[in-house]
Amino acid sequence: EGTADQLKRQIPGGHVRLRFTDPHAYRSASDALREATGDEEALTLQIANDGSQRALRALLDRLDAAGIEADELTVHTPDLDDVFFALTGSGKNPTVPAPSKETVR
Repeated sequence: EGTADQLKRQIPGGHVRLRFTDPHAYRSASDALREATGDEEALTLQIANDGSQRALRALLDRLDAAGIEADELTVHTPDLDDVFFALTGSGKNPTVPAPSKETVR
């Protein structure tokens, strides 16, 4: 129960996605942000982040200190779909109850 914003804040999974066009910049960022999950083919890094101003500033400060500039930065915060899947299980369809058995006499 709660408002959409309250429910979304309860669900982990927020992250920042950095996209690079230069492979060298991607590798440098990957080295500087060891906790990031990378996709070398797409030249993207994904870093767990709640999207708050403080967390974004800290991430950008780390990139600035390393002399790295991303071509694109996207913030993902959980949406209502994420809330639904988190509260109902792994996101699979609910199981359909088995048909009731009739008693034969």
